[in-house]
Amino acid sequence: MYERISIDPQVCHGQACIKGTRIPVHQIVRMLANGDEIEDLLKEYPSLKRDDILACLEYVASLAEEQITPLEELAIQ
Repeated sequence: MYERISIDPQVCHGQACIKGTRIPVHQIVRMLANGDEIEDLLKEYPSLKRDDILACLEYVASLAEEQITPLEELAIQ
């Protein structure tokens, strides 16, 4: 995954991007969440590979996995 994702302060203000591009991970994930198919994204961004898109999903999943909120805190909110 991390060979396909880069974080560089000089590119897109340090946002996680697909390596070698200025395409932010969040943009790809948001497009998928809004119903775009992987094939649609590959047509829209011909420089991308399927594995780039899957790396975006894996990266976001790893971020969500890092955040642990005790159930007690959720009940208070």
